[in-house]
Amino acid sequence: MWFDKFFKGLFDAEFTVPISVTDFLICVVSALIIGLVMALAYMFRSRYTKSFVITLATLPAVVCVVIMMVNNKIGTGVAVAGAFSLVRFRSLPGSAKDIVMLFFGMGAGLIIGMGYIGFAALFTVVMCLAFMIYNSLDLGCKKNSEKFKSLRIVVPEDLDYTGVFDEIFKEYTKSYEIVQVKTTNMGSMFRLTYNIALKDPAKEHKFIDRIRERNGNLEITVSKQDTTESQL
Repeated sequence: MWFDKFFKGLFDAEFTVPISVTDFLICVVSALIIGLVMALAYMFRSRYTKSFVITLATLPAVVCVVIMMVNNKIGTGVAVAGAFSLVRFRSLPGSAKDIVMLFFGMGAGLIIGMGYIGFAALFTVVMCLAFMIYNSLDLGCKKNSEKFKSLRIVVPEDLDYTGVFDEIFKEYTKSYEIVQVKTTNMGSMFRLTYNIALKDPAKEHKFIDRIRERNGNLEITVSKQDTTESQL
């Protein structure tokens, strides 16, 4: 029938058994449902964008179709693997959690593409539960945010900032590192940026007061430390 010929590959050999339309639709719909479950799990207590959620919801279906098309074709599979290795996400850096979810979606799509819908569903349930549980736990995040800070100190240009705050840092911090020196106010002042780890977060006020005595009561800013470990 013309309907069967329409879905048969132009380059298929006579002995090739094509995927039936019913099986194809079952796998794709299953992948879309699993992708939606993943997206909902990712949205649980997470900051997200609409574009990433849509990507995560549709990624398993895309991978599923690719795997179904290269099934039992070693040469095509190697070519597709090479193409995937060249793909880059040309957007702003995301978090490590984002890339894990993308691999999660690809893994589920791969399982469905191989025909194991039940295993894909079980894999999705287990991973989504684990993701939501881990995401709801603190796992040291609050503790670290209280201790690890970024400190910005404005000093006059006539003050030799080299080592001027070392005594205070040694008293109130476990570690400190100057990461940036920038001129400000038409070059009449310097803005120093440090990454510090406080010994006792409760003494942050006293720590700032001690620094004010050295920088002439100019601007001091303490903020949550920007870490690069979570970036892709």
